[in-house]
Amino acid sequence: MAIDVKVRKWGNSMGIVLPKEFVKENNIKEGEEIGIAVFRSLDLRKIPKLKFKESTQKIKDELRKGWD
Repeated sequence: MAIDVKVRKWGNSMGIVLPKEFVKENNIKEGEEIGIAVFRSLDLRKIPKLKFKESTQKIKDELRKGWD
């Protein structure tokens, strides 16, 4: 199960807080070691718009050739 959490400054370190429901659901105990995978949120506004030389409809029609 994946959850979104914010990283916060904790003294000279950084920390996260796991929601109570997540801890309970995953049976996480104090002092237990767990693994964490990091996936950053993607801001789609920062992706440049694609510009095609052909119309997108023409590209789709070309790709569909032979699908009969």
